[in-house]
Amino acid sequence: MREAAMKSVFSTSNGQMISIRRANMRLLKVLFVTVLLAMLRQSVPTIAMAGEGGRNACRRGDRISIRDMDLSPDPIIEGQRIRGWKVRIQLEGNRECDTEIAIREGGGTVGRERTYRLRPGINEVEIQPAERYRFHGREHCFNVVVDLEGTRREVDANRRFCAYQKASWSMREAGDRERSFR
Repeated sequence: MREAAMKSVFSTSNGQMISIRRANMRLLKVLFVTVLLAMLRQSVPTIAMAGEGGRNACRRGDRISIRDMDLSPDPIIEGQRIRGWKVRIQLEGNRECDTEIAIREGGGTVGRERTYRLRPGINEVEIQPAERYRFHGREHCFNVVVDLEGTRREVDANRRFCAYQKASWSMREAGDRERSFR
C-alpha cells in the first residue's frame, strides 16, 4: 500500500512533494496560459505597427497611383460573387513602404482592407472581395483607398475604373491584358 502511494508522489525542484495528478494539473495550467498568450500576441498588432503604421509605413509624400484594376471572373453575371480584384499600383520613389489598401464603391467597401508592402515601380496586388458584394443596377465605379500616416486617402488614377452592364458585367477595356487570375 505504501509503495502504491509512493508511485503517485512527485518531488518538485524545491523539494516539495506533490501528487502526480497535481503536477499534471500544474503543467496543463502553464500550457493553457502559454497558448492563450501566444494567441493574444498573434491577434494584437505590434507596437511598431500601431499609430502611424511603423517605420516602413507609406507617408503622405509618397506618390502612389493606380495603373489598372480588374476583377475575376470577367465578365460576371448580375448577382454572381466576385472571386477577386487585381490592382496595379505604382509607387514612385526609392523605398518600400507598407500600407492598408481597400477598394470602395461610394461609401461601401467592396474589396477587403489588408496591409500590403509596396515596392518602387509597378505592384500587382490581389485583393479579396467583400463577401456579400454583388453587381446590381447599370454602372459601378470603384476607388482604391490607402492608409497614409493613419489617414485614409483615395489614390490618384489617370482614369475612372467602372464596370458596365452589357450582356454581363465587365471591366475589360481595349488593350487590357488577356491573362486572368485566380
